[in-house]
Amino acid sequence: METRSELTMSTKPSKELDPIPNPYPHRDYEITIEAPEFTTLCPKTGQPDFGTITIRYRPGPFIIELKSLKLYLWSFRDEGHFHEEVSNVIADDFIKFAKPKYMELIGRYNVRGGISTNVRVEYTEA
Repeated sequence: METRSELTMSTKPSKELDPIPNPYPHRDYEITIEAPEFTTLCPKTGQPDFGTITIRYRPGPFIIELKSLKLYLWSFRDEGHFHEEVSNVIADDFIKFAKPKYMELIGRYNVRGGISTNVRVEYTEA
């Protein structure tokens, strides 16, 4: 019999998103995901940048499993990225794995040095 520790799932950061077949591919519907504890490092200072990543999408053939998204977002904690770059990298990877009909990602980054940044990335299936 498996012990509780053997059943423990991975909690290590990952650059992979886990696409799951869309359970309602015949219907247009919208999913909104909010990750209010996003962290990356400023590439100039090495200091942490905190923000909220919001992803709103209309699924195509896949939806994204939420734990894989959490582990994916964790993978940026020890990497240096400008807000504009990291928002677009996350959007590109989400599009690659989920193949949505439509997706909007908004990165709302906390105030640093008296300035806050919001980055909006939009994608519509061709």
